Amino acid sequence: MLINVLLISGGIHALAIFILGGITIYKYIIPDEAQFEEAPEIAEEQPPPDVKVEIKPQAPPPQATQSLRMKQVGNIAVSDVNVDLPSMEQSFTVSSGLGSFGGGSLLGGTSGSIGIGMSDVSVFGLKTKAERILFVIDTGRPMIVDAKGGLNSYKAIKDEITDMVGNLSAGTLFNVMLFDKRDYKLFRPQLIPAGQDIHQALIKWITPINQNANFPGLERAASAGRARISALSNESIHRDISWDTRKTNERMYITQAAIEQQVDAIFMITSEHQGFGGGRRRLTELEEKDWQRTIAQKSYQEQLAAYQLELPQMERKIANRLNYINKERAARGQPPRVLSKQHGIQTQVEELGLEWNIEHPGWRPVYDIKPSSMENYFKKVLGSLYTDKGNKSPSINVVLLMAKGEEMRKGWEGQLKDFVRFFRGKYRIVRGLDEIRSASSAKSTTN
Repeated sequence: MLINVLLISGGIHALAIFILGGITIYKYIIPDEAQFEEAPEIAEEQPPPDVKVEIKPQAPPPQATQSLRMKQVGNIAVSDVNVDLPSMEQSFTVSSGLGSFGGGSLLGGTSGSIGIGMSDVSVFGLKTKAERILFVIDTGRPMIVDAKGGLNSYKAIKDEITDMVGNLSAGTLFNVMLFDKRDYKLFRPQLIPAGQDIHQALIKWITPINQNANFPGLERAASAGRARISALSNESIHRDISWDTRKTNERMYITQAAIEQQVDAIFMITSEHQGFGGGRRRLTELEEKDWQRTIAQKSYQEQLAAYQLELPQMERKIANRLNYINKERAARGQPPRVLSKQHGIQTQVEELGLEWNIEHPGWRPVYDIKPSSMENYFKKVLGSLYTDKGNKSPSINVVLLMAKGEEMRKGWEGQLKDFVRFFRGKYRIVRGLDEIRSASSAKSTTN
């Protein structure tokens, strides 16, 4: 019976397991057909419009170009300026040719500056900023007299200029003009870019100038000749400064020659300057007739003849006095003495303390040009060459070399102040070798 009970119980359990397993397989293992409910109605909406995003490359940081002005090329009046491009042997980069645009050429001109070739310039403490610079140096005898430091002072001047050229930026254009009265000698025919090779060429070119006291100035300098000026050739003052050899006329003549080089800044180093004052005009027709009557008089002719007979004797006196002086100087290791003028025998007699037995009967009369007339003339020159064409006129700075204790004549310094003020420049007086050396500022100027 127990066995029957166990068998019946096992059968019941087996049947239950079979039924429950079938249900499990049917429900979880055999998948039903997929049933889908109807989706709820959704209101139809328009898609949003396409959005286009343009990604631009980041712009470089703004450059400092506040001073840049743009003009229509058709409205800019320029003048042709030929520039001596450097040879392939010279150190030259593309940037050095971009100092300015004007005159139809890459280099030179007087307008369209974009500042690439701008340099700080300092000559004996006179400072400016410029892209086109002209250094104008007096080579005349008064520059190398003992009282002003002689040949040593002049060497210091040459060093100052060559040091400054060596420190100009690569894009700066420059030239050097040497002058002796109205004769001049240019380093290059036109402005030239600064650079190491051209700096060395300048040193070689300028070294022989006033190196020998026996040949001062441009007396034996190769390629030196009369400077030419062309602006306002019909003006009476143009003819006056071209005619007379008085120093003021010579300075005004050279000043115009420098202005005609089409530059931004001019530095002039000279032994004498009285601004616009002291210029001489030619005699009028009536004045010339009066002078001719004077020199035709018998008394005048007789005294002039006696004076001319004494000239050879006075020339020998001058030579003997100089020989005596120079022997003493040689014994002390000093260079020969240089007189202020080689052919101005009247000045030589005065310098050496000699006296005439027969004085000259009288020199040709002179009549001054009014400083205001000279100033008005140069205003017209600047207008013709610069301002009437929309260009800025150059500044002029003057370094005046004087002897220790030497006094400027009454009114001269005031006239010099007016002159540099007119040209938006400055002036400085240096006296002798010690002051020249202490005033030197070019070597410490960097660009």
